[in-house]
Amino acid sequence: MERRIIDGNPARAAPQVRRITVDAESAGQRLDNFLLRVLKGVPKTHVYRVIRSGEVRVNMGRAEAATRIAAGDEVRVPPVRVAAAGSAPPAPAREFPLLFEDEHLLAIDKPAGVAVHGGSGVSSGVIEQLRRARPDARFLELVHRLDKETSGVLLLAKKRSALTALQDQFRARDTGKSYLALVAGAWPKGLKVIDRPLLKTLDAAGERHVRVVAAGHEDARRSITLVRSARAAGPCTLLDIALKTGRTHQIRVHLADAGHPIVGDPKYGDFALNRAFARERRFARMFLHARELAFDHPATGARLTLAAALPAECETLLAEL
Repeated sequence: MERRIIDGNPARAAPQVRRITVDAESAGQRLDNFLLRVLKGVPKTHVYRVIRSGEVRVNMGRAEAATRIAAGDEVRVPPVRVAAAGSAPPAPAREFPLLFEDEHLLAIDKPAGVAVHGGSGVSSGVIEQLRRARPDARFLELVHRLDKETSGVLLLAKKRSALTALQDQFRARDTGKSYLALVAGAWPKGLKVIDRPLLKTLDAAGERHVRVVAAGHEDARRSITLVRSARAAGPCTLLDIALKTGRTHQIRVHLADAGHPIVGDPKYGDFALNRAFARERRFARMFLHARELAFDHPATGARLTLAAALPAECETLLAEL
């Protein structure tokens, strides 16, 4: 068979439209997560771009990234060029500090500075590194997400049934999530509930940006953050925060909008303050820690509350302040 040669290399066949029937094992997944697994080697930003453009179809209709697919659905995947095998280095094998593990799920204490998954310029994250460290694991998926610079409790499922049960709890707000955040300035004692709608957008590079918008904005989502306690820490305030909703960058945007950005926040923070903390106190991360997560075990129904201790660098900073 004739093969074309371009610049001395065999030409790769042009990518074709694919029509994939969703099997029972993939049922219940978000469309974006399904495509990220199907299109390994395709940049995450490009996957989201083809979804937004309407090139991806579910049962011949347009669908959003958050659409839940069901067994038997037909997903149309447009022609996309997948990176050649070996073009990217494999994810390094890595285990993380365990908070809980059984046959259904595992919870880790995620360090700051590690993304939960690869994409957007990140070659690999927690999920890829754990899969590499556990080659015999038949199933391993993220139940929820934490920002790259946020440390603390992160939950993963080891069975499809556990994943769907746990994600149902997150959607129904049956979980309890609490965080510790160090913010600039003196927090107002009377400000205990922030109920401000948030609007999420993506720029041309696929990077997320979130901002507070006026109530009634048609594309915004109601977002509620509770400040349960606050104590002074030098020129800053340490907040104990609970979430009633779980929007992208919710805590970071709500606190910054209130005039008290999180120390070290590289996107919504006070950049002069961040530089001063990095230079004078050698603190160069965002001070946001997912300290506790409560949920019902997907198999037994028992209520579990998992806690992650505040990282040493955060404890040291508080002691200095």
